[in-house]
Amino acid sequence: MFSFCLLQILTLPSECLNRNRDSSDQATFFQSSTVQFCIFQRSIRQMKRMENVSRSPWISLTTSTIQGLSTIHAYDKRQQYIELFKVLSDTNSNHFLLFNCGTRWLSFWLDFLSATVTLTVALFVVLSPNETINPSLKGLALSYTIQLTGMLQFVVRLSTEVEAKFTSVERLLEYITVCVSEGPRSIKEANIPKSWPQEGSITFKNYSMRYRDNTPIVLNKLNINIKPREKVGIVGRTGSGKSSLGVALFRLAEAAEGTIVIDGMDVNKLGLKDLRSKLSVIPQDPVLFIGTVRYNLDPFNNYKDEQLWQALEKTYMKDTIAKLPEKLESPVVENGENFSVGERQLMCMARALLRNSKIILLDEATASIDSETDSMIQQTIRDAFQHCTVLTIAHRINTVLESDRILVMDQGKAVEFDRPQDLMQRPNSLFASLLAAANHVNT
Repeated sequence: MFSFCLLQILTLPSECLNRNRDSSDQATFFQSSTVQFCIFQRSIRQMKRMENVSRSPWISLTTSTIQGLSTIHAYDKRQQYIELFKVLSDTNSNHFLLFNCGTRWLSFWLDFLSATVTLTVALFVVLSPNETINPSLKGLALSYTIQLTGMLQFVVRLSTEVEAKFTSVERLLEYITVCVSEGPRSIKEANIPKSWPQEGSITFKNYSMRYRDNTPIVLNKLNINIKPREKVGIVGRTGSGKSSLGVALFRLAEAAEGTIVIDGMDVNKLGLKDLRSKLSVIPQDPVLFIGTVRYNLDPFNNYKDEQLWQALEKTYMKDTIAKLPEKLESPVVENGENFSVGERQLMCMARALLRNSKIILLDEATASIDSETDSMIQQTIRDAFQHCTVLTIAHRINTVLESDRILVMDQGKAVEFDRPQDLMQRPNSLFASLLAAANHVNT
């Protein structure tokens, strides 16, 4: 703390440190107070900044611990998280205590300054003759001087604390100016037809992508042509770039090179809202929002109850929702915790069925569903999405054997792209080796 204050003194502007040696003692006292206030302003900002920064990990740990409480108990990691919580809490408390001590330090010096001024005025009032100054004016001056103690401390402390708490605004401004934002939501010059996409053809032209600057390429010069209404299974080992294809299709990350063309339109020239509203995705991690079952299926109230029940029936969730007391108006808690993971996945699939998009992306959509339900869902996908282009990122390779073509990814490249029957008959086929390994694990 002393070294920090010394650093602040050394970096003070010259006008705060220059003193007039020939000035009176009162001027020297006030100049000293000004120097101390300059030190306080710089110090209190840094203390509040450190307190804000140290608070974020503490709150993040608390939130993640509450959400993963069952996992912590299962692995008996309670003591480890308690110790980590104590460390982060102590770190934040240290900075918070420094901030409060700094404000109390200012309060002491303001009280001392006010008491000194009050004493000076009081001595002047007592020692000065009444012929020089009217006694009523002396009382008025003394009254105002006493009020100065509270007013001065209130105004100065309020102004300095507001300045210190504006470090939060400073962080927000940094996020706004430094972080790279997504593309525009809509582009008027794009001239998108209302019925786009009509066919659902997708073409990757020399496409490369990385998630952030100075990070490795995750998709490397892809040249793929997916025909309209074609069912494509995407397979590959972990880290091969399967899910990155979905990221690229929805423009969650911008292209490093090349482009994606959907029904003759370059997606890089479209607004994000115009693009993403025309596509549907059934994610690997099912997402439900706080609200009702109806809100999660149809957030914009575009469909009737009969259509909602039809979508739930196709995904085998009709009986489950019908048994709830309020049916479609039944509440959904945060992250859909009152439904199992499989039920959440089925509701996400029902949501995609309602939108009836021409392009559907299934990112390991049946990973949390048992084999019997999985087979029924696959039949539903074949029936409900027969007029759509379906890209299925496979969790179980056997689920994509009936696809029109199989895309095999490896290290961000498309190494094989052909019918599954042809790939299985090829010697040294990577798809055949993956299928053999999956069958070996199942047996």
